Amino acid sequence: MYIIYHDVGGTHSTVVAANIHLRRLPMDHIPTQSEIISIPLFDQLEKKDIGRLIYHGNDEYNHAVYTLSRKNASHLIVNTLETVLSMINKDKKEILCVDTSPTVNFLMRIGGGSSRRLGLISFGRPIVAYGTIKAYPKIMDLVKKTKLKIAP
Repeated sequence: MYIIYHDVGGTHSTVVAANIHLRRLPMDHIPTQSEIISIPLFDQLEKKDIGRLIYHGNDEYNHAVYTLSRKNASHLIVNTLETVLSMINKDKKEILCVDTSPTVNFLMRIGGGSSRRLGLISFGRPIVAYGTIKAYPKIMDLVKKTKLKIAP
């Protein structure tokens, strides 16, 4: 099975969710700001990465975990992925698309936009990291629900 965490930017809540899912970030407490910032790909994707599936690893059930920046076209992405599976004669139950955007808060939007869109990394990255810490319980909950869906 393929698990795809997706949202508008694909570089904050999605990357954190993938790392929680893969047990690289804790499921029982909130990490520090420096732990958040040090996650590979956190606040680092560029325009060329939009629409690209980024592999993060396989979980304990051997499901492949990906992230995706899909801008504001979640239905288009999900439909496309399901269509591709159909084209190669795979069941669409082989893919689970998880929208992380409901976990994103105002600080994450401001910090992420400043860092990624405006290029003000030294200003935006600490703000998006702080916002991510505040959103971490919601992201953890989303990952827990996802893992319940895929558990054998």
